[in-house]
Amino acid sequence: MLLHITHATCYDYAPAVTIAQHMAYLKPLNTTTQQLLSHSLEITPEPAQQTAMQDVYGNTRLFFSLQSAHSQLQVVARSMVSTLAPPRFDSVMAWEAVREHFRYSAKHAWDAAAEFVFASPYVPRHADFAAYARPSFAEGTPLLLAARDLMQRIHHDFTYESQSTQVNTPALEALAQRKGVCQDFAHIMIACLRACGVPARYVSGYLLTHPAPGQERLVGSDASHAWVSVYLPDGPDTPLGARWHDFDPTNNRDGWGTPGEDYVTLALGRDYADVSPVRGVIHGGAHHTLQVAVTVEPVAATGWSSQSQGSGQNQSQSQSQSPAKSSDAML
Repeated sequence: MLLHITHATCYDYAPAVTIAQHMAYLKPLNTTTQQLLSHSLEITPEPAQQTAMQDVYGNTRLFFSLQSAHSQLQVVARSMVSTLAPPRFDSVMAWEAVREHFRYSAKHAWDAAAEFVFASPYVPRHADFAAYARPSFAEGTPLLLAARDLMQRIHHDFTYESQSTQVNTPALEALAQRKGVCQDFAHIMIACLRACGVPARYVSGYLLTHPAPGQERLVGSDASHAWVSVYLPDGPDTPLGARWHDFDPTNNRDGWGTPGEDYVTLALGRDYADVSPVRGVIHGGAHHTLQVAVTVEPVAATGWSSQSQGSGQNQSQSQSQSPAKSSDAML
């Protein structure tokens, strides 16, 4: 499937911001199930400085600096991505065996996925997560089946409700109220998996949605999305997506490397804090408004392109984007 994504972010400030430093994660990854064919980024006003680099998780992280007064910031990312349906593989490794694989012991071989077992800023350790996960993790159950059951329970037990949570709403609070958006469901599922000693990471991306019958696709009506990736040591060992199986508790879908060919992976991290689309530090701009418009649209299939510029429910979902709250505030 060939997908074109436009992700437009606009901040309006009053009074004007005098100086700002920003960081953006807006360039889709190359994985076993997707290839980035083209990508462009327009920033207005033009940054005084900008630098792109790869972070520790393989994401493209862009730093840019604005050193003159401005009352508005616009960031528009456009990407063309070719996606594939997830391959079919089986995994029979029991969840306890995976837990033991990552339990520390002297002279035990290091596994990079171990980082995703520990707590992170948006995914703390708490007994309530372990209690919720427990029914899915019966003795001897293969991790793939246990994680799928957990995903299905979250999809069934929780209500998707826009505006019911904010970007900083603790996962524990969302667990208690049994409602939220895709970001909350991803954080809850990750917390439950880590409570069982299983590596799980946060995936930021996009999902192609479909307009109602007889309706045209509306520009800017989509949203960024979030889901979960779980490490299975006996899964397929491939260069770009080794042994990670993706689960989307919002839509009850899963697959190796991606929940489906209508998904686009943007960035990977421990939780939302690692992959916020746009954030930064500003001086000034005590009051502001934020508008985000995302459009994901299918393009006539043309196959894989040799001119790739990268290196290598369908209800509306929303992954929050952090706003600034005051001068010198985090976006």
